[in-house]
Amino acid sequence: MTDDLTLPQLQPDSPDGAPPPPAGTGDLHRLAAVPVDLTVEIGRTQMTVGETLDLREGSVITLNRMADEPVDLLVNGIAVARGEVVVIDEQFGLRLTKVLDPAQAVSGASAESGDGDGDGDAPEANPATPVPAAS
Repeated sequence: MTDDLTLPQLQPDSPDGAPPPPAGTGDLHRLAAVPVDLTVEIGRTQMTVGETLDLREGSVITLNRMADEPVDLLVNGIAVARGEVVVIDEQFGLRLTKVLDPAQAVSGASAESGDGDGDGDAPEANPATPVPAAS
């Protein structure tokens, strides 16, 4: 079961005479039809199970992000860009303002999206107490 398996290297297709893809990208164009999940994350918080069970219509949950901060664009759960929420024909959209460095995107860490101290670690939890809906 330890037989070495040698696979041929993929070569860029350039039927139209286009230059090969940039070094390090390989044949990514072959993956163009692979579906990925895009998520726009406006913020996070941490709650106890009890606080979560107390949530009702009208409850307000405080997130760890200020209203004027950019939101994150996640591809399969990994932050790859930042932007601002816009409304287009009564639908929400995202205008990208920054594409993250691939090294940051791969690791999922970004000094700018961290807890604000610039060390790139995960954001600090911001426990919130839900506000009951007005009766």
